[in-house]
Amino acid sequence: MSGERALGDAYLPWFALRVRSRAEQLVGTALSGKGYEIFLPKYLECRRYSSCVKKVDAALFPGYLFCRLDVNRRLPVLSTCGVERIVSAGGVPQPIEDAEIAAIRTVVESQLATVPWPYLKVGNRVRIEFGPLAGIEGLVVLEKSRERLVLSVHLLQRSVAVEIERSWVRPLAPAAARHAAASNVPPAVPSAGGPGIERPGAEREIRLP
Repeated sequence: MSGERALGDAYLPWFALRVRSRAEQLVGTALSGKGYEIFLPKYLECRRYSSCVKKVDAALFPGYLFCRLDVNRRLPVLSTCGVERIVSAGGVPQPIEDAEIAAIRTVVESQLATVPWPYLKVGNRVRIEFGPLAGIEGLVVLEKSRERLVLSVHLLQRSVAVEIERSWVRPLAPAAARHAAASNVPPAVPSAGGPGIERPGAEREIRLP
């Protein structure tokens, strides 16, 4: 069965595979040969050699690639040379959100300067309104006078950053404010002298064992 389709007409979810270091492309090729749909996002990395500096293709998420699969029939994936495990929580394989994969695919296809980035969960959230990344939401950071949009795969606790133009972005309200506006309820605020009250829509972090 093709790794691209589930039973019936529905599409299979994406899972992250932990693979042997620097073997991402070999593993991806092997899985593709078995009929699985894989996604291996790459970027141009500058590597120093004794006599020069070369730009080479490297994985945006070193040691990982993404694969559509039926988790109940995962043995052909796990038996592929170089695959170490399916990323899981509590011993249960966890799918990656389609929106996260779609956003990273758009960034890669844009051919804008993109690099791995320290995992970022909190920051100024924006929506890209113009340019090749129009429609994508993420966090914006300023680094060496350059604006970068940071996208994350939260299950992996890994991020990537892509250079953008300031004119492309529109700030978004915090999640609690958006939720309150939608429900016509004011956002929760910390009580005086007491612990903070959890805000509606606040994100929860998943800790992996």
